[in-house]
Amino acid sequence: MSETTSASAVSRSCSLPGSLPGSMPGDLPRRERLARIVRVDHAGEYGAKRIYEGQIAVMGKGRHGKTLRHMAEQELVHLEYFEKQLNRRRVRPTLLQPLWHVTGFLLGAGTAILGERAAMACTVAVEEVIEEHYEAQLKHLGPEEQELTDSIRKFQAEEVEHRDIGLQNEAERAAGYPILSAAIKAGTRAVIWVAERV
Repeated sequence: MSETTSASAVSRSCSLPGSLPGSMPGDLPRRERLARIVRVDHAGEYGAKRIYEGQIAVMGKGRHGKTLRHMAEQELVHLEYFEKQLNRRRVRPTLLQPLWHVTGFLLGAGTAILGERAAMACTVAVEEVIEEHYEAQLKHLGPEEQELTDSIRKFQAEEVEHRDIGLQNEAERAAGYPILSAAIKAGTRAVIWVAERV
């Protein structure tokens, strides 16, 4: 058997009925993986909405108010899309949504209290993690999920836009930026892991 034929056989064996592209034996079934994708994305967009609401509560009347409201409005569109996906696919939201309601707002308000640059550093850190997270998800969505794929790509581009806005507004000049950024990224990745499963 040639190497090409062997690779093809392995690829077919890994693409079991009900599995997603790139799935390996032992991976979650397609339905459960899609449920996790929709659940975590809904949780993430809910958390992002609350972060911006916290920042707007502190900085909404300042020079960044309009920019923060623009980003918050985009996050609301993302959230509404994933709420519809939850209902259409009959997926329960994360059980920890009440916790995200409080912690998202506190993260937004807390970094805004530290100053404009800290608020923008928060935006950069969160959006960098979300952009990577969306990219990883896209590798597991096949042609039968084209509408979901297209929506995630659109939202991913808007998260990158938010990151760039943060960078343009001196996020990297925030006091203790490396530590602040690393802490927020670690927290965001932990929340993603939990929200997929709980």
